[in-house]
Amino acid sequence: MAQLEIIVAPDPRLKVKSKSVKKVDDDVRALMDDLLDTMYAASNGVGLAAPQIGVAKRVLVIDMARGEEAPQPLCIANPEIIWTSDETIVNEEGCLSVPEYYAEVKRSAAVKVRYLDYENEIREMEADDFLAICIQHEIDHLDGILFVDHLSALKRNIVLRKMAKVKKQLTESEAKVPTL
Repeated sequence: MAQLEIIVAPDPRLKVKSKSVKKVDDDVRALMDDLLDTMYAASNGVGLAAPQIGVAKRVLVIDMARGEEAPQPLCIANPEIIWTSDETIVNEEGCLSVPEYYAEVKRSAAVKVRYLDYENEIREMEADDFLAICIQHEIDHLDGILFVDHLSALKRNIVLRKMAKVKKQLTESEAKVPTL
């Protein structure tokens, strides 16, 4: 298990549509474990998808446990939303790949998803409210969609320009640091 670097927007790797895995084997389980370690290390994350660490595979993890609660990781491969409610909800979302920016996004209030679990078993799960939002948000990552893509073009472009500027400044400041 390893803590990996989370890719920050704008980065073309975040826009790639991920490929399905053939099965959840030891390699995919190791990826799931690395995703969990990376998400937990970020401290404020409740979900992380493989593209966010540069792996274009349809794998994601979610853990909504907070504070003193015991971890309750949900490891998902090849998720497929098979039903969405007609009802929608608006919730403020953030993302580890778009740090320090939050915006209201409208999503289905409930979903039913089919997926492979950590043991390569086919599962179906119904989720509503915050869990439904998390699942939809992470599946978006697998399809090359960021939560800011749900915003108006104006708002999205402002956020991505700010992110690009910050990344450029960080890269320039790192280049000035002498290395031994």
